[in-house]
Amino acid sequence: MKMTLAEIARVVEGEVIGAADAVISGVAPIDEAKVGDITFVANRKYAKQINTTRASAIIIAPQQWEIVGKNLVVVSDPYVALGKLLKLFYPLEHEQRGISPEAYIEEGAIVSPEANIFPRAFISHGAKIEKGVVIYPGGYVGRNVSIGEDSVIYANVTIYHSCIIGKRVILHSGVVIGGDGFGFAETGKENVKIPQIGFVQIDDDVEIGANSTVDRATMGKTWIGRNVKIDNLVQIAHNVVIGENSVLAAMVGISGSTKLGRGVIVGGQTGMVGHISVGDRVMIAADSKIHKDVEAGKIVGGKPQMPYKEWLKVEACRTKLPEMKTTIERLVKKIEDLEVKIDKHLK
Repeated sequence: MKMTLAEIARVVEGEVIGAADAVISGVAPIDEAKVGDITFVANRKYAKQINTTRASAIIIAPQQWEIVGKNLVVVSDPYVALGKLLKLFYPLEHEQRGISPEAYIEEGAIVSPEANIFPRAFISHGAKIEKGVVIYPGGYVGRNVSIGEDSVIYANVTIYHSCIIGKRVILHSGVVIGGDGFGFAETGKENVKIPQIGFVQIDDDVEIGANSTVDRATMGKTWIGRNVKIDNLVQIAHNVVIGENSVLAAMVGISGSTKLGRGVIVGGQTGMVGHISVGDRVMIAADSKIHKDVEAGKIVGGKPQMPYKEWLKVEACRTKLPEMKTTIERLVKKIEDLEVKIDKHLK
């Protein structure tokens, strides 16, 4: 593909500074770009490479950096613009076209002839697969599952029975949707299993990273809202609700019946207890442990959680603990010596 800077500017809603007729044939990192490539700067630490890159053009925010002899496309968010261009220049190609005769489709399944089903995919009876859906080898679709238009189910994804997958959902390899929630009575004694009879609902435009799991509800539904983005190795327990546009980084664990609002951002390796509520637009620092409700708009961190600025102060002290311990021990010794002197004086 080749595009002029003027055409690119229209796509990313930016403004050209320089040669609008310059032809671009690829997108590359700033230190690897060559003539004909367009690159981007989204972080100020890369600004020093602006004058040395060989790229024919740079996507940049409206900053006051001094730039000599470079074609620019000025946008409000260079990273968002980069995403648009990568989709344009390097569209995802699914090699399979149509339904492979080597796919196993049970009687009673409804599969659109416009779906792309790879060999060794398994689709159970009662399942409904809409047009544009791609299911890679090893994909298992349980009975009465529905998958909306243009969703992509990568290799070895398992979707248990009765789950609902929306449109344009992406499930990466190893994802398990609708496994039983962790429900047991008399834990530590007989460990009696509580049947998990609910389901999972995943709304449109959700993406879930490799080897993540979303458990079915005990009753009712586990619900992942529209445009939620979930990283690899995330565990979402039964009856959890995650509000639209939220983002969960890798290795997050959310216990049963916890509810996240809209636009929540959760750092990696964060754990949450069950039956709590996290409000809209909350931000949680990585490796936090959330043990109680968090009000909307708050920024928290630490284990247990605390206001973010307070947590930063605690962390700043952590490396000084050995020195502080020595100081405290010295002060305690001085106080003990002083008490001995006072006792002798009183006697």
